Amino acid sequence: MAPSTKLVALALLLVSLHLLASPCTAARHHAEYSVSSSDSERGTPAVMTVNGFEEGEDGGGPAECDEKYHSDRDMLAALSTPWYAGGRRCNKLIRITSTRTGRSVEARVVDECDSRHGGCKRNIVDTSAAVWEALGLDTDIGEEAVTWSDV
Repeated sequence: MAPSTKLVALALLLVSLHLLASPCTAARHHAEYSVSSSDSERGTPAVMTVNGFEEGEDGGGPAECDEKYHSDRDMLAALSTPWYAGGRRCNKLIRITSTRTGRSVEARVVDECDSRHGGCKRNIVDTSAAVWEALGLDTDIGEEAVTWSDV
């Protein structure tokens, strides 16, 4: 094999390996649901819903991140499947800002809101009652426009 052919073959191999190892290939993530660096500064638009993280509540089973139930008095969030990112946001803080009140809070991601099997839309930040209260919102509203970003 000629030296230039070897270089081309090596370059193709390296690109192929990079694409296989990359967690964010275009085939797996839709740009409209990923968080870019500019989104991190201004926040990603989302719909916030209220979730029960305690045993026996509407949140279902224990949280995906640690297989435990949590108090609704804690600042907690579950993210739609694309934003949950296969658990990469587990136990990370996110900043949630109400577009209605302008207030912001930080909440810990402890669960996934499953978008693949119809349990959740793809733009949901599902939060505990404590988050709603801290944002000055009534949980009876059910849905609220917010933005969110990684902290």
